[in-house]
Amino acid sequence: MLKVEETQPVEFSSVLLANFDEIVSRYPEGKQKSALLPILHLVQAEFGWTSPLAMDKVAEYLNIEPIEVYEVASFYSMYFLQPKGKYVLEVCRTGPCCLVGAEKIMDHIESKLGVKEGEVTEDGLFSWRGVECLAACGYAPVLQIGPEYTFYENLTEQSVDQLIDDLRKK
Repeated sequence: MLKVEETQPVEFSSVLLANFDEIVSRYPEGKQKSALLPILHLVQAEFGWTSPLAMDKVAEYLNIEPIEVYEVASFYSMYFLQPKGKYVLEVCRTGPCCLVGAEKIMDHIESKLGVKEGEVTEDGLFSWRGVECLAACGYAPVLQIGPEYTFYENLTEQSVDQLIDDLRKK
């Protein structure tokens, strides 16, 4: 994965553009905007996040307005609009999880990692954020780590500490 800073120019490789072409070919003529979601996934996989400059290039490629890309990327939580750590701890922050300690877990993660929600640790390993329902209410509080979306359930401060320590050792 390439690391892209916010002001660094974005260039799509010939391989990435070929993947874009293949995706666009799945849709009827004039409906290339339908390829936006999978193309954004490829951009994020390549660069680690969907920077404004990358989104502008996607808009140019698809021959749509940049705002059309921004509104889609900002709607879905699966797209990162800021640089992120290698491991993104996504903690469910909806009612059932909060009732059994999700907010306490988020406070603990912030303290343990020394970064606020959305920030990246100095070593580039971790960032964290609250997300909407992870559909594991019976095992709350819960978090997931992508891109494999491994779930960690029935969280305690101790289990979070162990998880972070294990990830640091990888």
